[in-house]
Amino acid sequence: MKRPLTLGVALLGLLSTYLIVTTTTASAAEALLSQGRTAAASSTESAAFPASAAVDGNGGTRWSSAAADPQWLRVDLGASATITRVSLTWEAAYARGFQIQTSTDGAAWTTVHTTANATGGNQSITVNGTGRYVRVYTTARGTAYGVSLWEFEVFGAGGAPATSLPPNVVRVAEFLADCPYSHRLPDDPIIFPGLPGASHMHSFFGATVTNAMTNLADLLNSQTTCNPREDKSSYWVPTLYQDNVPVEPTIVTFYYLGEGVRNDIIANTQPIPLGLRIVAGNARATGPNDNTISRWSCLHAGHVGSSHDFVNCPSGTMLESYLDFPQCWNGRDLDSADHKSHMAYPVNQACPPTHPVAVPKLRQVLRYPVNGDPARLRLASGGGFTMHGDFFNAWPEAEMARRVNDCIRPIIKCGADGRP
Repeated sequence: MKRPLTLGVALLGLLSTYLIVTTTTASAAEALLSQGRTAAASSTESAAFPASAAVDGNGGTRWSSAAADPQWLRVDLGASATITRVSLTWEAAYARGFQIQTSTDGAAWTTVHTTANATGGNQSITVNGTGRYVRVYTTARGTAYGVSLWEFEVFGAGGAPATSLPPNVVRVAEFLADCPYSHRLPDDPIIFPGLPGASHMHSFFGATVTNAMTNLADLLNSQTTCNPREDKSSYWVPTLYQDNVPVEPTIVTFYYLGEGVRNDIIANTQPIPLGLRIVAGNARATGPNDNTISRWSCLHAGHVGSSHDFVNCPSGTMLESYLDFPQCWNGRDLDSADHKSHMAYPVNQACPPTHPVAVPKLRQVLRYPVNGDPARLRLASGGGFTMHGDFFNAWPEAEMARRVNDCIRPIIKCGADGRP
């Protein structure tokens, strides 16, 4: 009698093992495919609530639409995938009626789920579909506001595989744009919009059309001096003079960095919103202590040290200017009355509560072909300590989002093409 019992136990054990393996395999087949992927939407309530916020894995950021029906939020999985489940985490402004749709090309859509009486909250929806693109298409709002999602998660198998990093990848959160000199005008479309000639002389980089009348649409349709060509932003500084003759920098680099805040904040950095305007430095400084943000130094002559005013660079070297822009945004305004209050610098490696949204830090590095006696130098705004910079963001949203996702958040050094 013992043999049948032993055999039964063995069979039971084998069956248990089979069930465990089978269950584990089935569970492992479903993977989160959408996090960190490129997202787009039919509209946004404001730049503070971009489509990318719904697929960033951060439960404290969200996408919010305009207050109209219909609306949609789409994620690109990078390659065709089998879709088994979609999870929606609604903010209070939810959709009462919506569809889950898939597509191979982002143009023709197949509906895999429909509801007309949803109640918001957290919804986990089992679906059966395939496609590279997945979207939630809302047909009826549940409130008077737009629709808003904290997270839009797509599960299944397939999609683009995780990018393998080259063995020599540098763990620095950075991407950049090289933007040579474009033109010179006594204009400033941030400080003196619509007033040609109202400013001191500025040297412009990036978008080639910038003048006192420039708006965002002008930049988006402009040619650019930047590498990459996708960067249509405009950057400008007071013109440098040596012996009253204008001198333009021969090397102009704009770095976008994740430094200055903790790693957990870097991991949740948000793309710089389209149209954001930032001013850094103090054009009205009366001495070096009035502008502690900008600094001057000498290329290949580190022994000279840096200063808030011009420095005496040895023969054969170049004068350098460094300027860091604030990286904490209030999450609401693309500009402010003083052109500075909507932005702030980090405090103790974190963004202050008044400016909770961390965006990449812009660092402006200019190298001028001058050296020698600094008494021969002046800026259009005054002494070296009046150095300041203006930035009008016109990066296409998808390009900015990709670089933030691929370079800043994972702390990877990328080139001008936004690749490691």
